Amino acid sequence: MENKYRLTKETVSYRGHTLHRIEALKDFGNVNEGDFGGWVEKEANLSQEGDCWISGGAKVYDNAQVRDDAQVYGDAQVCGDAQVRDDAQVYSDAQVCGDARVFGNALVYDYARVYGNAWVCDDAQVYGSALVCGDTNVYGNVRVCGTAVVESKSEICGDAVVEKMGDYMLFQNTWSSGRWFTYTKSNGKWKVGCFYGTGEELVRKAYADSEEKGRMYEATVNYLESIERLKNNPNETNNKQIARTTLPSDK
Repeated sequence: MENKYRLTKETVSYRGHTLHRIEALKDFGNVNEGDFGGWVEKEANLSQEGDCWISGGAKVYDNAQVRDDAQVYGDAQVCGDAQVRDDAQVYSDAQVCGDARVFGNALVYDYARVYGNAWVCDDAQVYGSALVCGDTNVYGNVRVCGTAVVESKSEICGDAVVEKMGDYMLFQNTWSSGRWFTYTKSNGKWKVGCFYGTGEELVRKAYADSEEKGRMYEATVNYLESIERLKNNPNETNNKQIARTTLPSDK
């Protein structure tokens, strides 16, 4: 196989790593022979196959891999054991590190960070100052942006939008399987294992499985709905709190 790029003698020291500027050896994708790209620590960081490329001031190092037709550019960084593949793009000042995976048509940009064991895929976008970490899965047409922090074992999917704290909630099934499940506020959907739908649909399905599951999921859905009502009616909440605190003194 004919190599599509080479490591030049131009180097830069970065966080204890010696990175090499890359140079294209032939035309491919939007790259022309002789074009200089970004920085890699070793050839294993960027596949010689496909149209994948690293450009601008972007840096890929450690055991990170960019392959297939993925693009990393701007001042983005990919490090650790992270992978960016398929048609995914990581750019601006974004960072992908740890054991994170960004693939499909996913975009990670601005000052967003994806790390840990997080997966971002399909047509999902992570941008702004958002952080996606832990064992999180973000996929579908999801938008994680603003100051959002999506962590632990969250599963954000469909057309959900997560911009800030409270835009999703994570629960654990402590009554049977022990698995985690996620609610996204923007579309009112629940992701529980293979199930994805509204609270009403979730409760109906749970009751079809067993009476116990039905009661527990119904209680969870009702709990969340009560929390949302309290958030939307703070004055009513305060009045109730006042009533409770003043009642004993009236005796």
